[in-house]
This record gives sequence, C-alpha cells and structure tokens, in this order.
Amino acid sequence: MCTGRVDLGFIFRSFSNGMDGVYIAGCRLDECKYITQGNYHALNMVLLGKKIMEHIGLNPDRLRVEFMSSAEGSRFAETVNDFIKKVSAIGPFGKSEGLDENGLKSKLNEIERLIPYIKIVTREKLSSRLKDPETWNQLFTKEEIDKLFSEIISYYIDPEKCQACMTCAKRCPVEAIISAKNQVHVIEQEKCIKCGTCLEVCPTKFSAVTKISGGPVPAPLPEDKRTIVRKKKE
Repeated sequence: MCTGRVDLGFIFRSFSNGMDGVYIAGCRLDECKYITQGNYHALNMVLLGKKIMEHIGLNPDRLRVEFMSSAEGSRFAETVNDFIKKVSAIGPFGKSEGLDENGLKSKLNEIERLIPYIKIVTREKLSSRLKDPETWNQLFTKEEIDKLFSEIISYYIDPEKCQACMTCAKRCPVEAIISAKNQVHVIEQEKCIKCGTCLEVCPTKFSAVTKISGGPVPAPLPEDKRTIVRKKKE
C-alpha cells in the first residue's frame, strides 16, 4: 500500500527474474497519507539501486520512480508509456549492455545476498529527505558505491578464542554459523549477510569474533580439528 515498503531486494529480484525495467509509482513527496514519509525511503532506495546498477555495468535508466496523486491517472499513463519506450530502446536486459548472462546472474545473486549489509552501511543516507530533484543524483556517489563493494566487511571466529558458548549461533538471523557442543564455531561465509550480530553478542570475555574489512577471510578449521580441549581445574 505504501512505496515505503519497497525494498532493494524487490528491485534486484525483479531484474534477476528477467525484467527489462522496474517502474515504481508513489504518492507525492510530503503528501504521505500514513505520515511516515515512506515515499522518501522509496526514492532513496531507487537512487541507491541506480548506483549499484551502474557499478555492475547495467543502464540505470532501467529503474525509475515517479510521484503523483491518485487523481493523476493521465500522468501515470504518460510516465509508464514513456518508461516503456525508453526501456524498449535500451534493449534486452544485460545483452544490450554487453554483459555475460551467467556473470550478470552471479552479480545479481551476490547483490541480493548483500542487501542487508548494504542497508546497514547506507542507513543514514537512506533516511534522507531530499526535496530538490537537482540534489538526488548526489545522494550516493560512484566512488562511495565502489568503496562499499571493495571494502566489504566479513566476520571470522578465531578458533583460539572461541569457547563454543553458542551465543552467536543462537542469535544469527540466517543460521550462518556452524555450531556444536565443545566445538569451535565456524561462520559460513556464503550464507553470512554481514549484519554484525555475531560480533555484538560474542561475550567480551572471549572476544572471539573478528571484523575483517576488504581482506580475505582465513580458512576454517577442518571438522576433525574443531573440538575444544578444556583444561581441567586442579
């Protein structure tokens, strides 16, 4: 019912499913009937989405947002028809940009996986309320997006510090931590959404979770070497 519920994931899932373009229409800015100003959130999501599209080589004109009242049916029809013409002129998704189909699919899947992380990193700007369209393109810069992807945060559990308390595994929102009693825990990097929950909840007396920025993550211990040998009290 509100464009404030439009998530970055919806946009890129549409492209992953083969859509040539995504059009979003919402209430006029500053005329939100729910008083949440969700249309600003939708605008910022679109502005961020466009920059991410540019980053992976897609034409950002495949994504568009328009604001209008429910009484402006003619404007809705006009902008939709204009969008269809422009997307048709751009051509088939990915092929017109000269992108390899499998490579593009892989990039889109990676972006979808990283969306929770992307939203955490950009949360301050996503709450912006830019009223002047002239400033919209300045909200997110190419350099900022390039840096976001080149310095992606990863989390690693130090086997020398982990005490298998299972706190991180219980709190992980996507069950990305392999855990077992008396065994060093391991983060499955392919499942991790980089939300930082494991770092926040790891007991300070252990401090077993390490935050890595832009660098390689150490290989996990082999399964047969994860058992924690505890020292007996004398």
